[in-house]
Amino acid sequence: MSRPRIDAPRGVLQRSAPPGRIHHERFAPSPALEAFIQHFWTVRWDLRGEAPVVARTLPHPCVHLLFERGRARVAGVHERRFQRRLQGVDRVFGVKFRPAAFQPLLRAPVSSLTGRTVGLRAVFGRESDALRDAILEEPDARRCMRLAEAFFQARLPPMPTPIARLRDLVERLASDPDITRMEQVAALAGLDPRTLQRRFRAAVGVSPKWVVQRYRLHEAAELLARPDAQDMAALALSLGYFDQSHFIRDFKAVVGQSPGRYIAEAAAREPRR
Repeated sequence: MSRPRIDAPRGVLQRSAPPGRIHHERFAPSPALEAFIQHFWTVRWDLRGEAPVVARTLPHPCVHLLFERGRARVAGVHERRFQRRLQGVDRVFGVKFRPAAFQPLLRAPVSSLTGRTVGLRAVFGRESDALRDAILEEPDARRCMRLAEAFFQARLPPMPTPIARLRDLVERLASDPDITRMEQVAALAGLDPRTLQRRFRAAVGVSPKWVVQRYRLHEAAELLARPDAQDMAALALSLGYFDQSHFIRDFKAVVGQSPGRYIAEAAAREPRR
């Protein structure tokens, strides 16, 4: 079984924020939960006296649990760029499940959650109200993690082998930049494309083509933000695009601005020497 890792955050787009006013922490799950949970996370901010900050992230093919502002929700895969306006003082505590790993808990196609959020009770019943209240009342993120772990340890079923294989396949797509085509994914899975599409929709919530494209666009955003960003045409080719125009179209559709504009904003944020 592959193990989840706490790597550097991926898909976090550039933002201007006053130093020391926004804090992001992530915590690895215990061994009993690592087959299902990628990590626990929290974002806290204190922007009193400061202008609001718009946080933008690119989507991952994962289900999240979100605890904030008096409520707890299950968030399916977000197909477009996520945007959140941070202001005043607040926090969010979250649980990020590994790809496909929420399906045994949902016991329904994960595509039924894609682009949606539902209340925690809709998935876990009334007994989840106690978890919601305990986490919302607990200011310490590590104690929140322990509360969530205790809740899930009592409810997680054995990990089905087909789900584990699909989970590991999706995580390979995230880490292997040479996988750029649907045919490669089908060959790795040992499935015909139609069966692969059906299994991805049921367990991951989106298509394998969507997953590959999003992970390659994650890489593009990271590379374009560097001072030594490579030639646009060469980058598009390395990401599996046949021409630069298709790459620019997809990048703008997902990130919300053209690669050229994104590069310019990244350069403007570089500290002056």
